[in-house]
Amino acid sequence: MAVPQTKQTTTEARLAGAAVPVGAGWITSARETALTRVRAMGLPERRDEYWKFTRPDSLTTPEAPQAAVYDGSDEPEMFGNLDRLKIVFVDGVFDPEASDDLALEGINVERLNDAAQRDIHWAKDLYGSLEERGQTPVPRPLASLNTALATDGLLIHVTGRASKPVNLIYIHKSETSDALLHHVVKLDAGAELTVLENGPAAARFNKVMEVDVGDRATFHHVRTQGRDHERRAATHVFARLASESVFKSFTMTANGVMTRNECVIELTGDDATAHVAGAAMGDGDFHQDDTVFITHDAERCESRQVFKKVLRNGATGVFQGKILVKPGAQKTDGYQISQSLLLDDDSEFLAKPELEIYADDVACSHGSTSGAIDEDALYYLRARGIPKPIATDLLTLSFLAEAVEEIEDESLRDEITTRLEAWLGRRRG
Repeated sequence: MAVPQTKQTTTEARLAGAAVPVGAGWITSARETALTRVRAMGLPERRDEYWKFTRPDSLTTPEAPQAAVYDGSDEPEMFGNLDRLKIVFVDGVFDPEASDDLALEGINVERLNDAAQRDIHWAKDLYGSLEERGQTPVPRPLASLNTALATDGLLIHVTGRASKPVNLIYIHKSETSDALLHHVVKLDAGAELTVLENGPAAARFNKVMEVDVGDRATFHHVRTQGRDHERRAATHVFARLASESVFKSFTMTANGVMTRNECVIELTGDDATAHVAGAAMGDGDFHQDDTVFITHDAERCESRQVFKKVLRNGATGVFQGKILVKPGAQKTDGYQISQSLLLDDDSEFLAKPELEIYADDVACSHGSTSGAIDEDALYYLRARGIPKPIATDLLTLSFLAEAVEEIEDESLRDEITTRLEAWLGRRRG
């Protein structure tokens, strides 16, 4: 199918002057193939089915829109109380001076730029491959753009149980920065890793993370996006799960003029588990979009999608989630819930939940609701002497709790809850 003229014009304008980064044959081939995909699909526009709720313009323009820098000096460092391996990127570029030594028991960590110069590397069969698989049946051209042009990121090979979490810290310093980062994570059989991500990264941020979870391996992922309100971001997670493996990801989004988080997961081995959750809080000029696609292609697998959004002063939240159960994926357990709490009449929540099932022995459900604060519960709290603003915050935290509970580690749950309380406290003022 020919690319519409408007898409072609937008795509060529974005790619003008762009060249595939120099590297070894294996990564050059992957990048060139990805660039061909971008041109064949065209960059997204509002008329595309999965972009009808979100304007992609600011993500596809040749130059990144300016975004004011927030220094974060008025709050504690995110995950600062945890023993972790810190890896810092400033406007999308690795900062060795601010980072810890990359050595850690149980894993091997390399920069993408360094590994790309080597003729033989374990990432040869993974870089760009999970992203390419994720292009069917829904095209994701911004992810292919990243695969083609990203020059920095991490390649993480997990051979055992990592002795502590890996914390990727994204610092924004330039009001015009336009960052692309591409991470690849491979977990061998029985391996385990927790990845933490925080920080605004850049004025405009395009990130891809490809995660290959081996047999009986476990991958935990917790990230926060917030405080740099004018930032724009498009993030993508592509994961493939082998037999008896576990993948759990949670994202907290607070502020941000435009954020789109995509998660594409394939359960290819029997008895695998995939949980994806998010808590978003927006005030005013805020647009946050969670788009999730989970494919069950094996027996006795479990998936959960749990997304909660709190919106006020005209903020917009979007959820597009799909569960696809392929023929033969018997005993599938798929659960999906998306809910919004609208704190005024000006905000809106747009949802598109989907189930597509081709197996006959499954338990799949989905639901989506939108509503205001429970007046009976609010009256109950106020009758016991709790001021209305604080009572509202308590009910808001209770609403978000189901998503936060998806974080398995108690210390990380407490950290996220503390940040949610701080955001509400600032709005209460």
